[in-house]
Amino acid sequence: MQYPSLNQMIKAEAKALAKGPVAIVMIEDNVEVDTTLRHNQQAGFKTIIALMPDEFSLPRDLSDAIIRVNYNMSGDAAMETALNTLIDHMAGQWVYYCYNAEYFFHPFCETRNVVEMLAFQTEERRNAMLAYVIDLYSDDLDEHPHAVSLDNAFLDKTGYYALARPDPGNDGHPKERQLDFFGGLRWRYEEHVPAARRKIDRIPLFRAKKGLRVRDDHTFNDEEYNTYACPWHHNITGAICSFRTAKALKTNPGSRYDIASFKWHNSAPFEWHSRQLLDLGLMEPGQWF
Repeated sequence: MQYPSLNQMIKAEAKALAKGPVAIVMIEDNVEVDTTLRHNQQAGFKTIIALMPDEFSLPRDLSDAIIRVNYNMSGDAAMETALNTLIDHMAGQWVYYCYNAEYFFHPFCETRNVVEMLAFQTEERRNAMLAYVIDLYSDDLDEHPHAVSLDNAFLDKTGYYALARPDPGNDGHPKERQLDFFGGLRWRYEEHVPAARRKIDRIPLFRAKKGLRVRDDHTFNDEEYNTYACPWHHNITGAICSFRTAKALKTNPGSRYDIASFKWHNSAPFEWHSRQLLDLGLMEPGQWF
């Protein structure tokens, strides 16, 4: 079903918004739109909402299976405006959000779907799940000038680190169970990335509730949602394998001609399997075995 605005979709799709888990895909350009949507279908999300311009096309099977909303992702605060408009109407449901050309992985996702994983998260009394945005990039920028190739995707196997997240309201002391994570292309090409956009941590999966709001740095106004673990043990973390940064670096005039290749001595072919991400320490199962 297709709608001309978020508000019209909210009025017409109350039942769908109450059927979770819900995936919201924010589509910025026409790159790998269908594969992103299909990946979320296969992951087990019950309702999928695509926020995208009218001029982008979709295969008929996807058009029939998802909720499509005309939305301009190039506007100021487009991400937080869309999510904060929707959150109250999805209260009680698990919600995932991503951009096009981003692919979510959780531990053992080849044999356990997202519904099973979220059932465990609920049993753990967790209302949010941390993930790291792991940059993907093509190995040949001459053949793939926008740096996107699913068949020849690479990632950085090292170069990730975390820093304490200061609390401005507590004399800058570190926030409890919160860290800022860095690495990937945003770290290697930091001169082309604004400081506020260099973090790779995101809370892409969360349980919606009345009054919950996301901020422009992908954190929430409920600080417990921003934690990487509960107080008593480690929890599941996931990975969003994303071409978004590579696309931006090869699209923006300020960086396009400075980068001949993203490959370096710590590049590795991406295997499209959770085992590789677990082995590299880019996500962890917590207590979920």
